[in-house]
Amino acid sequence: MDKHENLRKLLAGIKDGSLDVEQGLERLRDLPFLDMGHTKIDLHRALRNGFPEVIYGEGKTPQQVGEIFKRMGEHANVLATRVSPEMAEHVRSVCPEVRYNPLGRTLTLVRGEIHYKEGEVAIVTAGTSDLPVAEEARETCEMLGSHATVISDVGVAGIHRLLDRLGHIRKARVIIVVAGMEGALASVVGGLVQQPIVAVPTSVGYGAALGGLSALLGMLTSCASGVTVVNIDNGFGAACAACKINNLFPA
Repeated sequence: MDKHENLRKLLAGIKDGSLDVEQGLERLRDLPFLDMGHTKIDLHRALRNGFPEVIYGEGKTPQQVGEIFKRMGEHANVLATRVSPEMAEHVRSVCPEVRYNPLGRTLTLVRGEIHYKEGEVAIVTAGTSDLPVAEEARETCEMLGSHATVISDVGVAGIHRLLDRLGHIRKARVIIVVAGMEGALASVVGGLVQQPIVAVPTSVGYGAALGGLSALLGMLTSCASGVTVVNIDNGFGAACAACKINNLFPA
C-alpha cells in the first residue's frame, strides 16, 4: 500500500465533497498519532521514514495486540513481530483475516495492494536453527515491498553447500546473512559477493556462544569489508535495512 494513500484519500474526499470540512478535521485530529490509552499508534511514521509502524508483540498482552490490530487494520496493512501462539489465537478471534507464521512468530494483515520493488532480497542462514530469525526477516521484507527468498542451512561447516547456491545469491540486490555459533558465515559471504550485506547474529549455539554475543562480536570484527551488523536475533531490523537499500534502486 502506498505510504501516502490514506492522506491522499482524505484530501481527495474533502476536494470532491464526499467528506465535509468537519469530517476532515475529525480525521486529521488522529493523523499524528492515535491514543488508545495503553498504546499510541504512530500514524505518520510512513510519511516520515517510508515504513509504517510495526507492532512488537513481546511484552504486550494478547488483548492489547488485538485492539491495536483492529484499529491499525481499519485502513492499512499491519505487521506484528514476536507473537506467541496464544497471542495469535486471540488476535485471529477478533480479526480473522490475519495470517500467522508460527516459525517467524509474525502476524500479517493485508488490506491494500503491496507495491513491490524489482529485485530480490536473499536471506541466507548458516543453519536450520536460524530459520525463525530468517522467517521474521522474510515476512518483514514481503510486507515492506521487497520480495525475499530464504536460502537455509549453508553454513561454513559445509562450505560446499554455500558454493552450490552462490549463483542464486549473487542475483539478489541485497543479502541478509543469519548465523549463530561464531557467526563466520557473514565474513565468508562478504568475501564472495558485491552486494550490500546485512548480518544478523542469532542466539543459536552452545555455552560459549553467550546467547549470540560471540556471533555478534565475530560479525562486527569481520575481515570482509562492508558487512553491516544488526542486533542479536533482529531479523526485523535487518529486513528494514535491506528494504531501504532496495528502495534506492530505480523502479
